Amino acid sequence: MANTTDLFRPVNQQELDLIAASGWRAFPPRLPEQPIFYPVTNEDYANQISRDWNVPYYGVGYVVRFAVETAYLSQFPVQNVGDAQHNELWVPAEQLAEFNQHIQGLIEVTAEFRRP
Repeated sequence: MANTTDLFRPVNQQELDLIAASGWRAFPPRLPEQPIFYPVTNEDYANQISRDWNVPYYGVGYVVRFAVETAYLSQFPVQNVGDAQHNELWVPAEQLAEFNQHIQGLIEVTAEFRRP
């Protein structure tokens, strides 16, 4: 889509079910102990988180892709949290409802990982 940026997010089954319940249009509110929502900027990093962290912890992990208005995203500087590809945007939890309003189109599943 024009003027949008694709972002990715590793999610567990519970979060995926809540996304589906929104009609694939929004992420659920963060829990009190989760002060930020952190979409990632590339699919390889999202796959790594889902496969290496979510599967051992939850038994299954998914990666979703979604497009957000690029101009809106400019307020969230890219945060590098490790390797060169480990880039995230840190969206304060209290801004997630507003963030969801800037998602263009549907949130889609691009990968699924399960315990062998």
